[in-house]
Amino acid sequence: MDLKLPKVKKGLHWTTNASEKILLTVIGFATCVAAAQFVFSMYEARNILLSDLFMLFIYVEIIGMVGAFYTTSRIPVTLPIIIAITALCRLIIMQSKDMDALVLLGEAGAILILSGSAYIMSLKDKISLEKRKEFREDDDVSE
Repeated sequence: MDLKLPKVKKGLHWTTNASEKILLTVIGFATCVAAAQFVFSMYEARNILLSDLFMLFIYVEIIGMVGAFYTTSRIPVTLPIIIAITALCRLIIMQSKDMDALVLLGEAGAILILSGSAYIMSLKDKISLEKRKEFREDDDVSE
């Protein structure tokens, strides 16, 4: 049985490609500015909290997501999931003293669900890369 991937148009219209790149450049630049402002506010406050470090991790992950898109032309689904996990951890740390126990359990449950989905998506990516490799090998053999 010879399975072949359907021929897909290799590129989007040039305006779509250009607008994606421009908007991602704006997002990357705005994230760098926001991170610099956040570091400056930490410097002015002369106080660095754990929630501040989580916020810096979120900035780094957003920049990494923009960089991943530029190198692979796609955004891995696991990156936004990791950003959401980091944001929930930051939220828990910021509200830890005033938080109701049920809210804490709900947010911890959300982190557990997101972690499971990130793991499943990483397995899916691994399987799809293996399948793509098999299809390329089949195409090379048939030519």
